[in-house]
Amino acid sequence: MSEAEFGSLPDGTAVSLYTLSNSHGVRVQLTNYGGIVTSIHVPDRNGQPGEITLGFDALEAYLGGHPYFGCLVGRYANRIAGGRFRLDGKEYRLATNNGANHLHGGEVGFDKVVWQARPFRTERAVGVRLVYLSKDGEEGYPGNLRVEATYSLTQENELRIDYQATTDKATPLNLTNHTYWNLAGPQHGTIDRHELTIHAEHYLPVDEGLIPTGELRSVDGTPMDFRKPHPIGERIDQVPGGYDHCYVLAHRTERPDDLELAARVRDPHSGRVLEVLTTEPGIQLYTGNFLDGSLKSRGAVFEQRTGFCLETQHFPDSPNRPAFPNTILRPGQTFRSTTVYRFSVEP
Repeated sequence: MSEAEFGSLPDGTAVSLYTLSNSHGVRVQLTNYGGIVTSIHVPDRNGQPGEITLGFDALEAYLGGHPYFGCLVGRYANRIAGGRFRLDGKEYRLATNNGANHLHGGEVGFDKVVWQARPFRTERAVGVRLVYLSKDGEEGYPGNLRVEATYSLTQENELRIDYQATTDKATPLNLTNHTYWNLAGPQHGTIDRHELTIHAEHYLPVDEGLIPTGELRSVDGTPMDFRKPHPIGERIDQVPGGYDHCYVLAHRTERPDDLELAARVRDPHSGRVLEVLTTEPGIQLYTGNFLDGSLKSRGAVFEQRTGFCLETQHFPDSPNRPAFPNTILRPGQTFRSTTVYRFSVEP
């Protein structure tokens, strides 16, 4: 594990870059600006390490604007319809930064702030614990919210993210990481050939603004069905705009805090495999539909479908949908959530 300077913000705030590595050739780099995972190198079936995420090598590129590459997202990941919700009889108004809706925490969400960072080392892992205090009223949300996000790279080739939060007023909370993956390496083109499995029998259909309709619809007989492996590009043209939907995970234990295997992706080109385990009730599949080639880095041009996201989270617009799993954190409660990204190879 090492720490290095990663530049500074326009106001002079210093930003650091942390490099985590294990003895199996896995290397993860992240910064305390936005909790962004800037790079992950993983060996292929021949033992050759390669980049498997979309991101930049310089802070200036992130400050110049990007589609949430690798970042921590909050206070509320995904969308809230109309940028408003009611809580305990009071209406709260948020920024409408995605058409008529609120997206990923607003104009200055958790992805655009500097977190306090504390590196650590244990017998089986190295990591960084990030802490941020989101003050009462920030981006329109109530309550002073203290958030911890702990990144750990283990000797078992797992990148683990443990989230924890407390508040002094009731507030919606939905945290995730927004890494874009391309297991072949983004310089090798689209993710259409990646073989995806999602352990979900239902998904959330959405309206034109990508707000859930409230229905939990069966994936059976639809191009949304990834219960068995399918290439991502096999049926994507049957989905208007591409995949950008939340799946309802089929948790198979009686303990909701247990980690469950939510998704598995295999790249036939490199042999790399990514498994996603989580305690969350949903996972958002996004296939880089809005990438347009205007951004590039590390020899790759980020065209449409150059990367995919598997964002573990609660359901979009839950503050306005009482039937969805609860996303309100109240004083005296502690929010906890864990997601694990496990890397391996197949012949």
